Amino acid sequence: MLKTILHPLRLLLILITLGCGTSDESGTIVEEFPVDQSEADYTYLALGDSYTIGESVCSTCRFPIQLEEALATQTEGSIETDIIATTGWRTDDLINAINNENPANTYDLVTLLIGVNNQYQGRSFGQYETEFPQLLMTAINLAQGDKDRVLVVSIPDYAYTPFGQNSGNAETISEEIDAYNAYARAISEQRGVRFVNITDITRRGIAEPNLVASDGLHPSEEAYAEFVDRLLLIAVEILERIKK
Repeated sequence: MLKTILHPLRLLLILITLGCGTSDESGTIVEEFPVDQSEADYTYLALGDSYTIGESVCSTCRFPIQLEEALATQTEGSIETDIIATTGWRTDDLINAINNENPANTYDLVTLLIGVNNQYQGRSFGQYETEFPQLLMTAINLAQGDKDRVLVVSIPDYAYTPFGQNSGNAETISEEIDAYNAYARAISEQRGVRFVNITDITRRGIAEPNLVASDGLHPSEEAYAEFVDRLLLIAVEILERIKK
């Protein structure tokens, strides 16, 4: 039976538009954190920012929950999903949140998608070079120390959205996103962690507007479904290998 664990609600002021969460009229978002793991067949932790929490899409439309539902069908097991992600988070924000929450290091599957806000906020690339490897090692530790249970997901390219097209520097955005993804891929491969590219899906956003959410910036439910198509077979392989 499918089991989704949604986390205690906290309110956090949104400082920038890029990021994740469900906004209300006061400019706050719902931030979600892990709870104690249950007796589910499998446990899944999603680490990230807006692209993980699913800004401007429904709570079941975000890719971790779509992935959970697909995994439950494929494995015929119950999946407990925890999410640590919030609008506007950079690598340092995610590091701090994980440290504050201190989640258990017992997850069967962990996904990591982070970096767009480092780029968007103009942080030095050196910060990402320092903090992404740290986050990757944290993800491995949270996945019971098993690198084969971790999937790194590439950063979407928001240049191919109305927001990006109106920014006046769409080409630069794409070039910088490419640099971030190239580094994340290289570090992931060095550590023996699988890297799943979904960036090309988001680069169809202008030609296929249905891939962009109503805010004109983030991926839509349909785009996230395509993310899941690329993640699912690998994730099923991971869970089947460690079947409880």
